[in-house]
Amino acid sequence: MNVIRPLRFAAHALALLMAGALLSPALHAAEQLAIGSKRFTESYILGEVITQAARQGGATAEHRQGLGNTAVVVEALKTGSIDVYPEYLGTVEREILKLPTGSSREAIDQKLREMGLALGVPLGFSNGYALAASAEVARQHGLQTLGDLRNAPDLRIAISQEFLGREDGWPGLARRYQLPQRPTSIDHGLSYQALASQRIDLTDIYTTDARIADLGLVTLQDDANYFPRYDAVLLYRADLPTRAPQAWRQIAALEGRIDVTRMITMNAQAELHGQAFPAIAADFLAGKATPAAAPASAATAAAPQARPSLSSAIFGGNFWRLTRDHLWLVAVSVGIAVLIGIPLGTLAAARAWLGQGILGFVGLLQTVPSLALLAALIPLLGRIGTVPAIVALSLYALLPIVRNTAVGLMQVPKGTQQAAVALGMTPAQSWRLVLLPLALPVIIAGVKTATVMTVGTATIAAFIGAGGYGERIAQGLALNDGTTLLAGAIPSAGLAVLIQVVFEVVERMFRQPGAAAS
Repeated sequence: MNVIRPLRFAAHALALLMAGALLSPALHAAEQLAIGSKRFTESYILGEVITQAARQGGATAEHRQGLGNTAVVVEALKTGSIDVYPEYLGTVEREILKLPTGSSREAIDQKLREMGLALGVPLGFSNGYALAASAEVARQHGLQTLGDLRNAPDLRIAISQEFLGREDGWPGLARRYQLPQRPTSIDHGLSYQALASQRIDLTDIYTTDARIADLGLVTLQDDANYFPRYDAVLLYRADLPTRAPQAWRQIAALEGRIDVTRMITMNAQAELHGQAFPAIAADFLAGKATPAAAPASAATAAAPQARPSLSSAIFGGNFWRLTRDHLWLVAVSVGIAVLIGIPLGTLAAARAWLGQGILGFVGLLQTVPSLALLAALIPLLGRIGTVPAIVALSLYALLPIVRNTAVGLMQVPKGTQQAAVALGMTPAQSWRLVLLPLALPVIIAGVKTATVMTVGTATIAAFIGAGGYGERIAQGLALNDGTTLLAGAIPSAGLAVLIQVVFEVVERMFRQPGAAAS
């Protein structure tokens, strides 16, 4: 009877799996798409427009927003984690394909075909890179063109991290114009505030940014024609039009529908007036944002909306989904780190010569920049989202667990260890019944440190579409919106404090007399 019951259970499970396999085509009959976007306002908006257009075609479409920089989102596209995202012709040409400026469309298409990608659906506007200064700084230094920068070597220049290193960014620009300045990096969402407060003199901008007119900035003319054309287009997987034809028809219908004025207006609606990206996209697709209605100044593009209070920004909207995502990332990552870290710490304590190497290796992992590690894991694992995020977070959580396990085991008195041997215990029994219980308070302290660290580090997971409170932080940075940023940072800090308190209670239990023995 004991044998038949498990067999019967296995037969039922197999039948359910087979039924699921047979029903899956019907359940997934709707076309499914994942749309990506980068971490700046315009990309968020365009990603939402594409997503809602695909849904109008009957598709199940997910917007995986704010996926870090170009390298991250392109890897997501190549691995199939997303199907399409808004891009710019100059970025495709110079940064992604490493082709010279002005390359033929045939050369671009050929290189993309080799990657399984395609380019199309010109949206109707161009959004290029430029450098801008306040009117006062431009007047003081006589700045009208990029060439004028050679005569102002002491300018305080801060530019976005991506522009600082990309192929068509600062390195090539400095060579072309022989510029003497050494810029620092700044998040693009913070650069306008830094210009307005006169903390910097010059920064890189996107030419459709709404704050250019709002702050009265002077855009320097590219007198050497360094920058390529940045026509807004869609970069997509080559099989998308045939795999999701109905959704693609709706997406392709966006061609030529967004002119420069309309894009600046939509950017202003988000950056200056606090409108949500989905609402902006819905209004555009419904025809509410018509070119004739677009004002001459982006600063008056929409009536200001009341900003939500901090409490409503924290607990409203997607709070519970983000909390669930964040807790899941932390719990799974720390759990994996415990399963790996305790054996490694045991090995480090047992073999002194090996311990230094183990501790050195897990310590070295802490020095790898988190976004760089995430970007490296995407092609390695062939996906974005939760899996690479958990792998990265687990690696970062190893050090305190491995170190505390080794220290805790080495602090067990030699006499206690010898007594276990004298009682006839095997090494495994001695570790499980004597060493581990005595070292447990120290190990728990290491797990506490790892968990609190992971709560904070997990916010970076949003940059590869893994969710969590980092979604709000990324949006807040992109919009220079302190309320949205705090709506992500405060819950993350609160969760870290709560976890700290829980572990303090657990540690206090283990410090009680006889707790280890029990």
